[in-house]
Formats: sequence, structure tokens, C-alpha cells
Amino acid sequence: MSDAKTIESVMDERRRFPPSKEFSESAHIKSKETYEEMYRGSIRDPVAFWEKWAKEIDWYTPWTKTFDWDPKEVRIEWFRGGKLNASHNCLDRHARSWRKNKAALIWQGEPENDVRTFTYQQLLAEVCKFANVLKSKGVKKGDRVAIYLPMIPELPIAMLACARIGAIHSIVFGGFSSESLKDRIADSGCKILITADGSYRGGKLVALKANGDIALAKEHYVENVVVVKRTGIPVEMKEGRDTWWHDEMETASTVCEPEVMDAEDPLFILYTSGSTGKPKGVLHTTGGYMLYVLLTFKWIFDYRDEDTFWCTADIGWITGHSYIVYGPLAAGATTVMFEGIPTYPQVDRYWRIVEKFKVNIFYTAPTAIRALMREGEKWPGSRDLSSIRLLGSVGEAINPEAWMWYYNVIGGGKCPIVDTWWQTETGGILITPLPGATVLKPGCATVPFFGIDPGILREDATEADINEGGYLVIKKPWPGIMRTVYGQHERFKDIYWTRFPGVYLTGDGARRDEDGDIWIVGRVDDVIKVSGHRIGAAEVESALVSHKDVAEAAVVPMPHPIKGEAIFAFVTLKAGVPEREELKKELIQHVRQQVGPIAAPEMIQFANALPKTRSGKIMRRILRRIATGNVEELGDTTTLADPSVVDKLVSSRKELVK
Repeated sequence: MSDAKTIESVMDERRRFPPSKEFSESAHIKSKETYEEMYRGSIRDPVAFWEKWAKEIDWYTPWTKTFDWDPKEVRIEWFRGGKLNASHNCLDRHARSWRKNKAALIWQGEPENDVRTFTYQQLLAEVCKFANVLKSKGVKKGDRVAIYLPMIPELPIAMLACARIGAIHSIVFGGFSSESLKDRIADSGCKILITADGSYRGGKLVALKANGDIALAKEHYVENVVVVKRTGIPVEMKEGRDTWWHDEMETASTVCEPEVMDAEDPLFILYTSGSTGKPKGVLHTTGGYMLYVLLTFKWIFDYRDEDTFWCTADIGWITGHSYIVYGPLAAGATTVMFEGIPTYPQVDRYWRIVEKFKVNIFYTAPTAIRALMREGEKWPGSRDLSSIRLLGSVGEAINPEAWMWYYNVIGGGKCPIVDTWWQTETGGILITPLPGATVLKPGCATVPFFGIDPGILREDATEADINEGGYLVIKKPWPGIMRTVYGQHERFKDIYWTRFPGVYLTGDGARRDEDGDIWIVGRVDDVIKVSGHRIGAAEVESALVSHKDVAEAAVVPMPHPIKGEAIFAFVTLKAGVPEREELKKELIQHVRQQVGPIAAPEMIQFANALPKTRSGKIMRRILRRIATGNVEELGDTTTLADPSVVDKLVSSRKELVK
């Protein structure tokens, strides 16, 4: 056994929730034994496994080689020579079947009365029209198209239109700044920009076209801008470059034959931005990605044809790409799309929408769950949530107390929760319960999906012991994995494949318990070294949130003259709980009891809110600098949902050290 330990596990969660007999009997994957048999086969002979299930999607021409993998150059190919089209798989094959008049997309705008529903044949017609608009602008196979839109139907229509003609879409989240948009347009060399006059957000109007104009004031490749009129905000239209979406669509034909694409032709680029460095253009290709998102959607969410599925993510993130658009539509599902935020005009907005559309499968982020949990049970309790039969969690590890609230209050103690772990780079879900087969554990990602071969490694690349944290890696490529960083293949190799040669480095820490189930303990970068012990931030945060008065917590390292590093905790209390010094002492004692003295925070700062991106992720980079007093170099805060949160935290931190 090696002593090169990576992360010490401090959390001990013992609650267990096996699937009900009723759920298992009707599920796609009906038992643990069925899962294990399928999983063993997928690892023993992945080529045979993926060949078998590739028949779930439509191919114009069969592939000549299922899998090719060069570990040295990190060249990955699935279904070489196979021909297909993503738009065809999402639309045409359903529009020509009994599903033609089935709702494909239900859109709920921020204003309550803004609702639009598209059947499969209606959505196909709209996509064909915009595909023809793109072609009229000179866009062809391989060209890059920037899409900078709010959560309105024109967003999936534009992305599917790109896929239809073989153009590569690069969607930029509508909350990003003009500078972020400029960088992404320039890096991928986009030929055209699709944007809107503005968007609604929490009752306010946000200008988008103006941001686009600023982005295009500098060097770029954009020749045309198509603008959706969403809010009526006055905009400047540049003669010869800018046109209105509705004018273009008025005369466009509803017929557009899909481009025949190779399985390894690019489908989209999606930029990820870490805490430092230039954003990475994650490139996904067509065949493997489409197969992977279809199967993960169908089996993990146990989708049935009569279900209404709602993923609350923004399509500007990978979750929206995979589980609002490509996965559900490839499966012939009814997918809900929401423009607004969960707390406007009241904090029951999510539950009103569930009740309104009788949502059966609900998929959201832990940060949203914790924010709504903070407001109490009266809001979901006043709505009829009985249609829900399955819940999902995505974006980060969910702490056990939020999991229990979600299970009991939203699911009524009867709905399985699929706590899914994956990344922009992975294309689809990698580690997750299968709801009819897996015993659930609050806060545990549980088991790998088919074909996913995970390892948990120490610093010296040896396998970690049971309940010993380490680097989470994936040992073999799967169909949905990214193929490269756009235009920077060496960067792809260096970031993901060099630390442990030949395996994919996720950047997350994890541990395996006695049952072999996998627990995610957060980003390896979020490990805090206390007196030589490496403590995962996520487990300390879970301990804090398990206290009855705490809604949310984030912990970061702070320098300590003896311990090297100590734990600094930012704590958001539940609504109505007063801030007091005695409570800080109580929370420190609570962590000592829950996980041990080594994990007790050295300092606690109460925070009305934490700095989050508009996708809901806590920006720990900013918290680390506030904790250390390095407030002069907070970096870019333009992507925060509410930048004023930072000013309040900085002010409170100064008061703390007086």
C-alpha cells in the first residue's frame, strides 16, 4: 500500500433508499443484477456493447470501424465512416412517425402568459426555415455560428438548424459579458452571430444586442447578425450586416434536406471557463455524442413516451445541450424549456411550472435546491407536485441534507433521485444511480454508466483504498467524450491526459465506499491541507449544511502559521435565522461532532448570499481571495449573477478582522 494519499474522507452517511418494487418493475433497467450484467459486458467488450445500442439512432450509412484510440496522440474515433445527421435524429424520424403531433418542446417564458408549444412536425418546419436562412447567408458545412440568445425557442431552433446543414454551433450563455462573447467568437472564427434585442431576467430587461455590438467592434470574422425581437429594447441595426429573425423567416422554405455528416464531423464547440486561463473550446462530434446522450437520457431518467421532462438548466451550458435538446429530442420526448429564474415573481416558480405542465421528471442543480430549501416548505407545499415520479440533480455534488429535503418535500418520499456526475468535456452523464436498480445514498453519485471505467488514484498513480479520496479518472474513452480543444490539441493532451498518461483526468476528487459506490468530494483544487491532512471542501460544506439553521455553505483555505492552512467558512443561514456569534461557535462544534476536529472551521463569516455564476456555481476563486484578504485582485466578476454580493462580502470580511 502506498502512503501517497490524496484526500482524506471525513463524511459518513448511512441512510439508504432502495428502489420500490413498483418503480423497478416498469423501469428500463429493472434490477441491480441486470445493471451489473450489462455493465460487465460493456467493460469487457465495449465495441460489441456500443455496436448493439448504436441501432437506437438512424444512420444513412453504417460505420466501418467502431472504435479507434491512439493514447499517445489522444486521437479518439467512434463509428468511423458512419453517416448520419443530428437534426434528422432529433426531428425528421419523429415527424414521420406517430409522434408527428406530439409536443416536442414546451416553452414557458418569464411572463406567465408567454407559452409556446411546438409539435415535432412544427419544430422541424421552423428548423428547416432557419437552416435555409443560414444557407442564404452563405453558411455551409464546417462554418462556425455564434449563438448568443436568452432561453427562448429560437435558441434550440438555431442550434438544430446549424446541425441540419453541418455548421458548427458555438452557444455563448446569454449572461456572459461582451468581452466573453468577443473572445469566443474570435477563437472559433464564427461567420455569423445569432442574438436578440434583449432578455428578461427577474423582472428586469437585459440588453443582448448591445453586448453583441461591443463584441463586434473589435477584430472578428462575423459577416452577418440575425436578431430576434424578444423584449422591444431599442437596438441599432447596422445596414448590410444586421437583419431581423422574423423578416428572414417570413419567406424561408420549410423544406431543407439534412446534410450527410460523418460520425466524427464536429457538431458543436462549447467554451468552458475555469478560475484562470483562457476559455477552452470543448469540441464534440456527431455520432458518438448523439448515441451517448440518447441512451443516458433514456435509461438514467427512465424516460417513457407519456412523460413530460423538465431540465431547468440554460442551453448555454452542456446540461442544456445534452438534456434539454439533443438527448430528449433524439428520444422523441416532450421537453420543457424555461426562460426565467426560480425565485421570480415568487419562490414557488418552479413548482408552479411543475403543476402547470404536469411535469413527470424534474432535473435541477443543488444550488437551486438549497436556495429554495432556505425559503421553507410552504412554497412547494402549496402546489400539486404529484405528477413527479423521478427527480434529478446536476452541476455539483449535492449535500445529504439538501438531498433529503428534495426527496421528502419535492418527491413526497416516493421519487428516486438520480444524482448525476459529469462535465462539459464528457458530453453526457458518467456516474449516476439507475433509478430502478440502484440503492440510493444521500449525496452519493453511486455507480458508473455503461462503458465508463472509473479509477480513483493517489498522487503516485496507485489505486486508492476503500474510503480514501483520490483523483477521479476514466480509464477508457466512451462515445460521448470531447475529441479536442478547438484549435489546440496539445492543450487537450496536457490538461486531461498528461498527469496520468493514458487515462482521462477529470479534475475531481472521489472515494469508493465499502459497497463500491463512488462519492464525489469536489474539485481537487478545492482540497484544503490542514496540519498535513488533505480535506475535501465538499464534505465540510455538507457537514455545515446538515445544521438546522444553515441553507448553504462554502469553505476555502486561509493561511495559518501552525497548520499551514485552516478552513474559512462562508455560511448562508435559512430565512428568518438571525446572525449571532454564539451560532458560529455552535457550527464549529457541529462540524467537530459530524466529521472530527481536523475539519472544524477556523473562521466563519455569515453571508446573505454567495458569489455565483448565472448557472448557479459558487465562484470559490473569489471566496479564496476574500478569505485571505487579497481583495484587490478579485479578477473578472462580470459573469456573476449578482456582482454586488462580492462588495458585501468584502465589507463583512473587513469587519471580521477589526
